[in-house]
Amino acid sequence: MSTRPAKTRANSPVATPAKPRPLRKTRLPAAAPVPTEGDATRQPPTPASNPRPMSKPKPLPAPAPAPKAIRRKRAAPVPRAASGAAVLARGELDLSQTPLAQIHLAQLAPRTLIAPNFRAYELTQSDLASRRGISNGFDSEQHLRSAIHLARKVLQPVRDAFGAFTPNSVYRSQALERTLKNKPATWVSTSQHARGEACDIEIVGKPTLELAAWARDHLDDFDQIICECFDPRQGPNSGWVHISLKAPGQGSNRRQCLSYVPDASGRLVYVPGLQAMA
Repeated sequence: MSTRPAKTRANSPVATPAKPRPLRKTRLPAAAPVPTEGDATRQPPTPASNPRPMSKPKPLPAPAPAPKAIRRKRAAPVPRAASGAAVLARGELDLSQTPLAQIHLAQLAPRTLIAPNFRAYELTQSDLASRRGISNGFDSEQHLRSAIHLARKVLQPVRDAFGAFTPNSVYRSQALERTLKNKPATWVSTSQHARGEACDIEIVGKPTLELAAWARDHLDDFDQIICECFDPRQGPNSGWVHISLKAPGQGSNRRQCLSYVPDASGRLVYVPGLQAMA
């Protein structure tokens, strides 16, 4: 028999309880600082490892200049239409049917229609006056009305028969008459041109003597028809036709025909009738 004592529960080794492991300290992230009132306008710092350059602010575009105000020119006032007058599309006055007594210098513009196909400026135009700077405007309303009467009763019928043309001369002021005829300043012209009662005309392709004869045979009335400076040696269209007509109330018309042509010596003289030579 074994002498070793039998193992009893009391003799069995007692298990030592395990020591508890110490807790590992865990670092919590630092809490973000609470912004104060002064920090509201501060920007977060840029990391020093890679600083980002601050971009320059782009300059603002220059303001566009304000558009200039456009000033529109006022249109010239349209002349008031007289009794029996009409205003054309471009504002020009039509006095072609207006009685002579109702026409006044104050309402007359260069392009005023005074006959169906003639305007006011055609009654006073003169190349000589333009070159010499001589005033050739009407000096009285009677001279104006006489010239308009002539345009309606002489120029218009010629135009109706032969087509458009411009008269060589109608009204001539005393200053223009003195220059044209080389007269002194004291000289006073008695020409019917100076009263607006005469015109000088030519028609291209129409022989001068034939034009004078047509006027004699077809015009309702005339004071004088003169074949002026006609010289057959210079061709059938040499010279021009002078036609005069007195306005109502200015005397009776003579219905006289003359020629201002060269005589045998070559000197220009007045002879009765319409003829080529004296």
